[in-house]
Amino acid sequence: MRGKLLLLAGLYLVQGLPYGLQSGLLPILLRARGLSLTRVGLAKALYAPWLFKLAWAPLVDRRGSPRAWLALSTAALGLVCGLLAALPPAQDGQAAMPIPVAGLLLLLNLAAAVQDVALDTLAVQLLEPTELGPGNTVQVVAYKLGAALAGGGLLALLPTLSWPPLFLLLAATYWLAAALAWAAPAIRQRPPPPQLAEPHPLGKAPHLLQGLLAVPGTMWTAGFVSTYKLGEQGAGSLLPLLLLDRGASAPELGLWNGVGAVACSIAGSALAGALLARHWRPLPLLRSLLRLRLGGLACQTVLLFHLDSPDASVGPASVLRGAALLSLCLQHFLGGLVTTVTFTVMMRCSQRAPRALQATHYSLLATLELLGKLLLGALSGALADGLGLRLCFSLLLALSALPLLDLGLAPSTLA
Repeated sequence: MRGKLLLLAGLYLVQGLPYGLQSGLLPILLRARGLSLTRVGLAKALYAPWLFKLAWAPLVDRRGSPRAWLALSTAALGLVCGLLAALPPAQDGQAAMPIPVAGLLLLLNLAAAVQDVALDTLAVQLLEPTELGPGNTVQVVAYKLGAALAGGGLLALLPTLSWPPLFLLLAATYWLAAALAWAAPAIRQRPPPPQLAEPHPLGKAPHLLQGLLAVPGTMWTAGFVSTYKLGEQGAGSLLPLLLLDRGASAPELGLWNGVGAVACSIAGSALAGALLARHWRPLPLLRSLLRLRLGGLACQTVLLFHLDSPDASVGPASVLRGAALLSLCLQHFLGGLVTTVTFTVMMRCSQRAPRALQATHYSLLATLELLGKLLLGALSGALADGLGLRLCFSLLLALSALPLLDLGLAPSTLA
């Protein structure tokens, strides 16, 4: 198991680099070169390939092997980074990101999304049922570390290394990872995928979806992963902005909501892996963690009611400041716990699918999980402006209670 986990750790760390690059490094670079906040925000549309993983997941299932797809997509990431090294993101005073750079970033996300499908498929096939807890801990922790390295780490190197050396460094990292994916013994020793003598019976889209939903536990898992992050994501998006409005400095928030949040989230994921390794059953563990998260969000909502008063301040010596930063870190810690156990349930469900459908099945669940996280993160600002902060946070708190009700309907096969 140790060899499998080390391999997955390296590959998932590399997989987190594009997200950190575009969520941490790129917005700062674009803003520093004079792009408007609106245009910097619109750059997130380049994430679009991640929402269409189901379009190519069947190819990973039915054409070639996950090993080949993983090696080729990782090498393609290196090629795109090599091309980006020759193109700056924007010249000083430029009104928009250059079209060639936007096109290459779109290709970067496409290759990263294909790599994600192939790597998740390998993890589903590589890990035994007793290894799912440690395996998913490695997945979540390594991905977050990769995102933190590409966002904060590369941003720290930027005064020393300019844009071209940074992307040449990323290209070399991806090509080394592609060689690892191709040559790793744990992957090469996997049995080849079953060869179908006839056309795949689920080849057409309606039949494919029907086959995916027929896997035991899929309907419940799909509903759960679509909703379990709604309240948490909305509150997590709004609280740092509220603290900024009440007097907290941007560098301090960057430290606490960036480095501190990642550290707490990783600690939560590691603890979840340890509990699962001690044979804690996922669903009872998830129920306890969701109750803790709901309690934390309730305390955060009470705190927000105090922050929403006209004379509230989070100055250097205020009690509210300490309570708010503690609440921020606690919620990321609990979020890491909940996410790791949820991913374990997702992978356990996908392992019940026929092997020829596992990549597509896990991609379906992962896409729904991503949509659930993006939905409230994107709409939370509009909800706060329309409903007011107090009513908005009360709604988010109510949404955080829904997953606990969903667990009462969970099939016993996923326990």
